[in-house]
Amino acid sequence: MPTPLFALIVLAGAAVYFMTPAERLRLLSATRAAIHSMMHGPASVEPFDVLLRERARWAVVTPLLAAIHVIVFLMMLFDRGAFGDIQTLIAWGANFAPRTTNDEWWRLIGSTFVHGGFLHFAATMAGLVPLGLILERAVGRLAFASIYLAAGILASLVSLWTMSPTSVSFGASGAIFGVYGLLIASIGWAIVLRPEVPVPLHVVKRVAAGAVPFFLYSLATDHLTANAELAGLATGFVGGLLIARGVAREKPALGRTAIVAAATAAIALAAALPLRGIIDVRPEIARIPVLEERMTTAYDAAVSEFTLGRLPAKRLAQMIDRTIIPELQELRKRLKSLQGVPREQAPLIEAAERYFTLREQSWRRRAAGLLLSNAGMLREADRTERAALNILQNFPPAT
Repeated sequence: MPTPLFALIVLAGAAVYFMTPAERLRLLSATRAAIHSMMHGPASVEPFDVLLRERARWAVVTPLLAAIHVIVFLMMLFDRGAFGDIQTLIAWGANFAPRTTNDEWWRLIGSTFVHGGFLHFAATMAGLVPLGLILERAVGRLAFASIYLAAGILASLVSLWTMSPTSVSFGASGAIFGVYGLLIASIGWAIVLRPEVPVPLHVVKRVAAGAVPFFLYSLATDHLTANAELAGLATGFVGGLLIARGVAREKPALGRTAIVAAATAAIALAAALPLRGIIDVRPEIARIPVLEERMTTAYDAAVSEFTLGRLPAKRLAQMIDRTIIPELQELRKRLKSLQGVPREQAPLIEAAERYFTLREQSWRRRAAGLLLSNAGMLREADRTERAALNILQNFPPAT
């Protein structure tokens, strides 16, 4: 546990311990009042606040989403892995094409609860909670939840289409942009239909206070691509045009929400099917240096025996033909059989194929040179081997 957080918990515990029973009771009452205010909104008689209370006494979806964000953030904070490390992000559900498109489609939503640090978490809460507590009650829980999920899913899919297949994307900005798209659509319908109940200035200020840091952070970071965030915004706006019609006068009908959900599912399915089975070939490519080292070590040990006169040249050549070359061919066959190789990694496969061709030639020439005691063939084997190893040195490190 980070030292500042631990110290804060200790100080808070000590403060509660040394309180009198009356002080603890007042603290409990104040906490309950704060939670009640957050859930129910301000207990005023302003027409807008009365309208919200008539439509929904309290928000449910927004606090639930916020709670999930807090829980995941705390669990990531106390995890053994480094907070912003790629492997940690993937382990906690970040969107990573070789995992997402291979039967881990839950990452399309799971990635929206993954954070890259405290500032990312704080910006997410600022963008979601102030607006969500108001908009959810205005348009209805199911409508709000459907837009949030639809925008999050489609933004995640757009990130898969627009980012490198080996890149990692995460964060709720796409989903939250969708909520702001719903807000824009709701405002548009309200302007067209001229609402009888105006939005108070204090509500506008509360929403703006959260929106500004959220948008500034989203512009300054690339946890999701701009295309993905715009896709979330467009999803919320288009869905909002259907759902929020007449929202100034009545709560949106559930049938419209069902249409948006069905349309989102259809679009998501159409976008996801072509992406199925994307792989990352780097772990497979990393097998080549391992095999090269194993072959070289075994051959050098056999050469030592040959030099000492304990192993005839024929046996050394047989080792190449019966052990080394078959292992090389097996790995070559394995790489050729790979499906779902992303276009950007095709050069890796091509380079590996050139390596295999040259390396097999070098081993065959070496075996023939040993059997025929031909120094020229052995020198040609050395030259071909160097060409193969030069290709191997240009391979990226395993990740």
